[in-house]
Amino acid sequence: MIERVRSLLTPWRVLLAVLLVTAAVIVTFRFAFGLGSVTNLSDETPWGIWVGFDILAGIGLAAGGFIMAAAVYVFGLERYRPLLRMSILTALIGYLLFITGLILEIGRPWNIWRCIVDHNFHSPLFEIAWCVMLYTTVLLLEFSQVVLERFGWHRLEALLHKILVPLVIVGVLLSTLHQSTLGTLFTIVPHKLHPLWYSPILPVHFFISCLAAGLAMICFEGFLSWRFLKHPPRLDLLPNLARVMALILVIYFVFRIEDLALRHALPHAFAIGLPAFLFWLENLLFVVVPVVIVFRTARRMTTRSLFAASFCAVIGFIMHRFNVAVTGMQLIHETGYFPTWQELVISMSLIALGFIAAGLAVWFFPIASAGGGDASAGRNGAYRLPWRPRAASEPAEPGTGGSR
Repeated sequence: MIERVRSLLTPWRVLLAVLLVTAAVIVTFRFAFGLGSVTNLSDETPWGIWVGFDILAGIGLAAGGFIMAAAVYVFGLERYRPLLRMSILTALIGYLLFITGLILEIGRPWNIWRCIVDHNFHSPLFEIAWCVMLYTTVLLLEFSQVVLERFGWHRLEALLHKILVPLVIVGVLLSTLHQSTLGTLFTIVPHKLHPLWYSPILPVHFFISCLAAGLAMICFEGFLSWRFLKHPPRLDLLPNLARVMALILVIYFVFRIEDLALRHALPHAFAIGLPAFLFWLENLLFVVVPVVIVFRTARRMTTRSLFAASFCAVIGFIMHRFNVAVTGMQLIHETGYFPTWQELVISMSLIALGFIAAGLAVWFFPIASAGGGDASAGRNGAYRLPWRPRAASEPAEPGTGGSR
């Protein structure tokens, strides 16, 4: 018995438990005594790491869900179906964590329901609130197909499968709206945001960048699935996504530089100082390094090159969102903000909860399955659950070759 307890109490699990317990205490203080008791936020810096990282970056990285759903169900790219379920799961977890972070961040979370009944049609937040609520519902319905298959409720599964295409189309429209409207939030503060990050067409920047970030996150998930869950890397599919990601990043960078030039803000990028340094560091991570890696290994892309390109793109994307929401405003007003340790613990806890939820979902539901998400595949036994070994009569999973 003692040996079993010791085997369960690994250092990483103990650290995770301490992190989550500490986060629970911090959340209690936050709701009991307000934001000022656990954050460094102020009237000059109303948005911090919880907005720049937990909300803006998190919801952008979850864009892979609507990208893969549109690719498979709308454009008929059936070869990418094996990546569909994990993408939808990641998007669902991302949006649920987004909602959690939003409840923690807003000053009076008990009034969050008012956006449903008190309509302000001129507010970008009104559109974001409704689109996020509706798209999270769409993701729950898309993911419920996996739940129905797991418990053998095939009639409901078949019924849901009949409405999946219109459901996905609605989800794509909702995602397009709120991913771009997140950028609209900052178009109303042209004199409070640094010219390197402000733009009247910031919604277009946000939408294009989230497409690249969503694809980068799918590739990054492929590495994590191989590294920690021992699933064979899909080197027959992921390199194609990485190439599309690189193409979108090139378009995004050219579009952004042209926008800076037309607004006569490009000289700021070459002025000596912190703004120019952050601008080029952001684009080095988000654009240059991933594009160079992808094009240099275009003919034969390995798992590690995929990881390097996608990881840099994810970090660069997070930095871009943080620069827009926090750093870009501080550089104008010369205000000082650094997150408290409580803010950092909450952000790390949300990441940890995301990994825990993804691990449990992959373990309990047929997420990483050979069929990849067709309702009929669940009925004819094409899926192999994670805890059940493959029978001798079952075929090997297709397309799992490739170098590690």
